[in-house]
Amino acid sequence: MTPWIVLATIVGYFVLLFLVSWAASRRADNNATLTGGREAPWFIVAIAMIGAPISGVTFVSVPGMVLGKGFSYLQMALGFIVGYFVIAYVLIPLFYRRKLISIYGYLEQRFGATTHKSGAWFFFISKMLGAAVRFYVVCVTLQLLVFAPLGIPFVCNVAVTIALIFLYTLQGGVKTVIWTDTLKSFCLIMSVVLCIFFIAKGLGYDLAGMCRAVADDDTSRMFFFDNPKEGTYFWKQFVAGVFMVIATTGLDQDMMQRTLASPNAKESQKGLVVSGVTQFFVIALFLILGTLLSIYAKTNHLLPADMAGFKSDELFGMVAWSDKMPVAVGILFVVGLVSAAYSAAGSALTSLTTSFTVDILQADKNGDEGRLNRTRRLVHVLMAAGMGVVIIVFYAISNSDAISAVYTLASYTYGPILGLFAFGMICGRAVRDRWVPLVCVAAPALSFLIRQWLLARWDYTLGFELLLLNAALTMLGLLTLVKKSE
Repeated sequence: MTPWIVLATIVGYFVLLFLVSWAASRRADNNATLTGGREAPWFIVAIAMIGAPISGVTFVSVPGMVLGKGFSYLQMALGFIVGYFVIAYVLIPLFYRRKLISIYGYLEQRFGATTHKSGAWFFFISKMLGAAVRFYVVCVTLQLLVFAPLGIPFVCNVAVTIALIFLYTLQGGVKTVIWTDTLKSFCLIMSVVLCIFFIAKGLGYDLAGMCRAVADDDTSRMFFFDNPKEGTYFWKQFVAGVFMVIATTGLDQDMMQRTLASPNAKESQKGLVVSGVTQFFVIALFLILGTLLSIYAKTNHLLPADMAGFKSDELFGMVAWSDKMPVAVGILFVVGLVSAAYSAAGSALTSLTTSFTVDILQADKNGDEGRLNRTRRLVHVLMAAGMGVVIIVFYAISNSDAISAVYTLASYTYGPILGLFAFGMICGRAVRDRWVPLVCVAAPALSFLIRQWLLARWDYTLGFELLLLNAALTMLGLLTLVKKSE
């Protein structure tokens, strides 16, 4: 019975998604597809941005990570808030002033065509791999819940869902992404709040009892100041959170395509700040849910005796579909999961299409609307196919804490992008453009070697601050390329 309930929930959500997509994409031209028409109200952008960074991995992995790391993720979320203010008041005015369709156009205006394409290629690699990791975890979860019991192979699972995502994002582009992300934000918050309600009820807690139980549980520890060598140390997490959100939101075409759809910089800033502050509380809801899931699993003896072999990402799904839970909790789990996963994949697909079309192919410069439309559609097909292939390749990979894997990957791939933008805004000197790709490749490679050396020599875990090291090495490399004044 369970597979059919899950399948019906997925079908129902997709019907709703296609209705929203159809309504948003009516009479959408290339301008609306690539920029959203620059007419999105700030409050709609704010609602869309609340759910935008939340992927299926966040939905599955964040509640489970309390088992090993408590509420330490909130330390990073505090840094996110600071990072959003930096994006709003430093980057947003810059992007609007330069009238950019893709934010990586700044790199060409500042350094040259080779640097522009270097930034675009690193974004392409970052987003393709990051989106694939996120969507892979969701596909595996749905494979276990519905597709495997129905005899449907994993490849078909990926192919069908990628095809559906391709169809609903093909016509509307950024405009569709904004409205479907608004739907996603509503579904996510609703599903998490209702899951908290049902699980607390199953444990016999009222609101006050739930708050006491969460506060008293070991998994709700938030601040870690005791061991600077650990990845959960407060200042490492907080500072990394500031720069991580600058890199993965402010310097990410996927995220910024929503805020740049506002009519002007002031409207964009309002939406971004409101969403940034609200996200802290949404993340807190996920962690509170995680503690309640942990308490429920322990109380009902759902956790294995040997926790060493247990994957924390399985905690939410395991409790949601346990025998003593009402079916409503399982349905809410699926609603939250698919809304997070499919909207995030659709958004990533749209941004990959925009960046590849504008930054790498530069198809917007020939002035031919018909040719631009044909190129964009072809690129959209290729991006969808590429994402599907990468997800299938990831099928052989297993990770017990996928959210950490995503951020570690981002530290390597977004580091050069952060370094390029920071150098461009801090230093006004020109550089030898043709050698920039070498610096962008060398910086993450050297960062990896330093990380391994610190771990082996000093037993020091270089966690999310790896992004800062990577960006700093990129900037040092660019200094060696500065042209001498004539």
